Amino acid sequence: MAQRETWATRTGFILAAVGSAVGLGNIWRFPFQVGQEGGAAFLVIYLLLIIAIGFPVMIAEFVIGRRTNRNPVGALQRLGSGTWRYVGWLFFATGFLILSYYSVVAGWTLRYVLLGLQGDFIADVGEAEAQFVSVASGLDALLFHAIFMAAVLAVVGFGVRRGIELAVKVLVPAIIAILVGLAIYSFTLAGASEAYSYYLSPDLGTIADNWRSILPAAAGQAFFTLSLGMGVMITYASYLGEDRNLAEDGGIIIGLDTGIAFIVGLVVFPIFFTAGVDPADPGAGAIFVTLAAAFGDLTFGWLLGAIFFATVAIAALSSAISILEVVVSYLVDERDIDRLPATLGIGTAIFVVGLPTTLDLVLIDLYDKLVNDILLVLGGLILAVFVGWIIYETALDELEKGVRDLGSMGAAWIWFLRIPAVIGLLVVVALGILGYYEFLTGDFADWIGDTI
Repeated sequence: MAQRETWATRTGFILAAVGSAVGLGNIWRFPFQVGQEGGAAFLVIYLLLIIAIGFPVMIAEFVIGRRTNRNPVGALQRLGSGTWRYVGWLFFATGFLILSYYSVVAGWTLRYVLLGLQGDFIADVGEAEAQFVSVASGLDALLFHAIFMAAVLAVVGFGVRRGIELAVKVLVPAIIAILVGLAIYSFTLAGASEAYSYYLSPDLGTIADNWRSILPAAAGQAFFTLSLGMGVMITYASYLGEDRNLAEDGGIIIGLDTGIAFIVGLVVFPIFFTAGVDPADPGAGAIFVTLAAAFGDLTFGWLLGAIFFATVAIAALSSAISILEVVVSYLVDERDIDRLPATLGIGTAIFVVGLPTTLDLVLIDLYDKLVNDILLVLGGLILAVFVGWIIYETALDELEKGVRDLGSMGAAWIWFLRIPAVIGLLVVVALGILGYYEFLTGDFADWIGDTI
């Protein structure tokens, strides 16, 4: 077996992890989740969950990955016993499924870049919605799904240093620079003041009345945007050396990712309010309908829109390569398959699984709600139990490497995983399952009835 790859630099690892986190979760899902769940009310709960649950679970993934130098499947087989040896397959399956439809959505962003450059954004929301439906399903969706997956395969096929690390050192700084520029532009718009009030002034009554929907949505968004619960951080940490301070690196990654998500809100909502678009417009097509319509109503909106959707496409690529790396690393580590054929084979399978989501938007919801509201959070719950109760001594020993004096912080981390994180994630998983059942018996059942 060839020697396993590692990161060339600490910066490469941090940018790769940030690039994984800063993807469609931040720019596609975040705005419509904020709009759908009450604006600043959602933002408050989201930020609390990032700190209270996202950070401890990220460190748990880092510890497992660096301790074993293996992908999620191999890592759990090494550290676990009995049933625990098979838990890693959940992360493999989650990553596989999420990339299958993630690539389809990313393909939409490529098509919208072209629409912007052609000056084809439509100011009327009804017509913009019809335009989105034509882009999001059918041959257009299939073609751009294929183009995006080909780009992801090209990067991952070159390996950790020559592919992933090299790409993120260009992509992530570009994402940050463009978003900051767009946020400055949005600050000058007429609707900025109203937008900031909506986005930054939480209504406690909204939280109290809607916590059953806000909590699972915010938790799922936190895990989606941080690439937790699908094994990405386990895989990326498996390429680390023992001299890294995992807690410090985790703090930097979460800080950058959350900061970028926050900036996205500063970009999007002033555009919504200036164009008179309702930010609560729900659904996976929110930025492709409401935001595209807003661009169609702005001076030089075609250029602004093309730049925005190009940024989304770049962010999607940086995130997608991390998800593909999870499943490719399993074939490389455990099956001793060369990277290039492993990448091509598994990438083709993911592309095929994603094909149904090019047929109708309700199938995007079918995949996304299962992954986001249940599987990602379930993965985090399993890791919290595994690290907090099963391998806590091993976890503390690994966390101490690269840290001069862990002190009482290590015990605090373990106990937080054991009780608050487990209880909180149990509640969120239960609410997610209930919400998914309501979707299956509601919108999805109606779609099946109409189709038949």
